[in-house]
Amino acid sequence: MTIEPVHVVGGGLAGSEASWQIAQAGVPVILHEMRPVRGTDAHKTEGLAELVCSNSFRSDDAETNAVGVLHAEMRLANSLIMASGDANQVPAGGALAVDRDGFSDAVTAKLEAHPLITIVREEVSGLPPVEWDKTIIATGPLTAPSLAEAIAAETGADALAFFDAIAPIVHFDTIDMDVAWFQSRYDKVGPGGTGKDYVNCPMDKAQYDAFIAALLEGGKTEFKEWEGTPYFDGCLPIEVMAERGPETLRHGPMKPMGLTNAHNPSVKAYAVVQLRQDNALGTLYNMVGFQTKLKHGEQVRIFRTIPGLENAEFARLGGLHRNTYINSPTLLDGTLQLKSRPGLRFAGQITGCEGYVESAAIGLLAGRFAAAERLGRQPALPPVTTAFGALLGHITGGHISSDDEPGKRSFQPMNVNFGLFPPLEPGTKLRPDDFEGRFRGKDKSIAKKKAMSARALADCRAWLGASPRAEAAE
Repeated sequence: MTIEPVHVVGGGLAGSEASWQIAQAGVPVILHEMRPVRGTDAHKTEGLAELVCSNSFRSDDAETNAVGVLHAEMRLANSLIMASGDANQVPAGGALAVDRDGFSDAVTAKLEAHPLITIVREEVSGLPPVEWDKTIIATGPLTAPSLAEAIAAETGADALAFFDAIAPIVHFDTIDMDVAWFQSRYDKVGPGGTGKDYVNCPMDKAQYDAFIAALLEGGKTEFKEWEGTPYFDGCLPIEVMAERGPETLRHGPMKPMGLTNAHNPSVKAYAVVQLRQDNALGTLYNMVGFQTKLKHGEQVRIFRTIPGLENAEFARLGGLHRNTYINSPTLLDGTLQLKSRPGLRFAGQITGCEGYVESAAIGLLAGRFAAAERLGRQPALPPVTTAFGALLGHITGGHISSDDEPGKRSFQPMNVNFGLFPPLEPGTKLRPDDFEGRFRGKDKSIAKKKAMSARALADCRAWLGASPRAEAAE
């Protein structure tokens, strides 16, 4: 019996993962990627799953961090994105960071080699034709305007947009290591790391105050067409954070806690700029949390006032691009299918999730749902107690109406977090693996997270019918 293909539009992390899951289920896939026929404001290559912002998949802690739990669940589900990330990791303290080129190359090679996947380089300028009865739109935050307009016309609602800013990347050999030093915050060792995975540049109070003043006065790139568009709080430009108050950055990406200046241990830095390894060779480091809309010339001038970066050479300067997502709770059903058009699904950041791993996870789910339907089966939803289920629940059921303005759309992009998980059942015994006595305060919070994580992974294994550790993507 001939099995008709599922079409996937968009070759980012979500589209790549969706294609992989569909093909691994034995269903043919046609993956439509518009690059290099049409480029975007942020992409630099034509590789699939290209990372355009940070190279970090964030925490890999599957006990006390929700994104680490999502990592673990994706590995259980045979995720191509996680397998490629694990194979191309670079040191990053407690986080999983990857060599961006190696990662994209690995994903591209796997998809190109799969016998059930056909990659077509073309722009899908409108809604997919009806004859593509099973389709996943995974065009991400950089959806082409023509497709975004078609989606808005189909749904009867305008797509929402916010700005997403990119952090600069510095050549390591131009950093003054007589001023900067290697250390992870609190010396934390992560996957492939040593506890000394970040370059730290210290500032005293006078230097910090001058830096904040320069950020506020520096020339910015203006996009008047999109004026008033909200930023996502997890990716705020540093100058926007500085506008919120002079101490905001010092309590955010420039916080000095957990760091000791190796060159002057007795003097505590007032603020610290951290840089994280960006490629496997260790020749490039990105400025952590330094997304910006400063003009390029201003970036070079201002960032070279940071101690240790006086002679920095930049492999890439920061930038700004538009990010688009739909009002998923009102438009999509529980399997990510457009209510007005059965068979058409959405996946990735366009659904209103935020983050590389979250986008790939929603692609994974959309792919599994579409493959099940193509094979004549009812899609099985992940338990709400899992990271998969918590994220899916936020996207498809996270809408809150305003009492003041009934019907007003309040849905916003969000990273996975324990606040999306259902509370522990009454009477749940907290695991005293590393604690004796009665849980209080922070210890109780950690114990609850461990219990929620253990519940999530157990329920995910049951949902997948998987062994404790699934095979890596073949």
